[in-house]
Amino acid sequence: MSRFFVFISILLSLLLLGVLIPFSSALPEWKENNAEKASTSQSRLGKKAISKIPIYGFGILNRYPHDSNAFTQGLAFADGFLYEGTGLRGRSGLRKVDLATGTILQYRSLPASFFGEGVTVYHNKVIQLTWRAHVGFVYDKDTFHLIETFHYPTEGWGITHDGEYLIMSDGTSTLHFLHPKSYKEMGLIEVYDRNGPVSNLNELEYVQGLILANVWQTDKIAQISPATGEVVGWIDLRGLLRPEDRIQRVDVLNGIAYDQVNDRLFVTGKLWPGLFEIKLVPREK
Repeated sequence: MSRFFVFISILLSLLLLGVLIPFSSALPEWKENNAEKASTSQSRLGKKAISKIPIYGFGILNRYPHDSNAFTQGLAFADGFLYEGTGLRGRSGLRKVDLATGTILQYRSLPASFFGEGVTVYHNKVIQLTWRAHVGFVYDKDTFHLIETFHYPTEGWGITHDGEYLIMSDGTSTLHFLHPKSYKEMGLIEVYDRNGPVSNLNELEYVQGLILANVWQTDKIAQISPATGEVVGWIDLRGLLRPEDRIQRVDVLNGIAYDQVNDRLFVTGKLWPGLFEIKLVPREK
């Protein structure tokens, strides 16, 4: 009888190991082309959303000139320069800009049929999305020579990267993770806070392990966990523009860039006359 129980005990242990080991080893593999698993995991985690999300205001460290004719759709910082994507049909393009003066150092226009959207700098490439054409453009960072194009099924809004994957928004609450060479979708997350899905996600920037996202038609930036999609903080930029800045036509806040070397955060907006280096200041709700 004792041998029987020993046999059963060993058998149960083997069965448990057979189930638990593959399950635990699969947990970090959500990015490996398994969007359904990622979405299901996020839904479970969504029930445990942070009860009190921190809200940050801002302090202005520097204000720089910004072309008030630039309909800013994407912004990135690399090697001491700003890379800016602009929108509107017939006015869309990519530009390299001197931070201190706002001078356009290099420019490439998009064909008039394209509405330019977000940009990011990945190694020696600049990647630019378009709105409804389902086409992305990839340029050499130094020459702006077109290297290739790629296609995606959604609208294109914002784009950034975490060093491993490109991260793209499409105007909904979904963020897509793309392979940086094949541009194939490898996974996705649904962005949410305690009130539910957070949609209208626009321009993106990856900053110190979090995805920052402009929320279109607001003065808010969401700080998003790339692992779960949960909003773990809000940045409230109301009052960033001076009243005299609004005498001329301005559009919404849009444009986030991060200088990783010097830990500097920059923001601007569409048709804004200024670009701002800011620090985050905790604010009571």
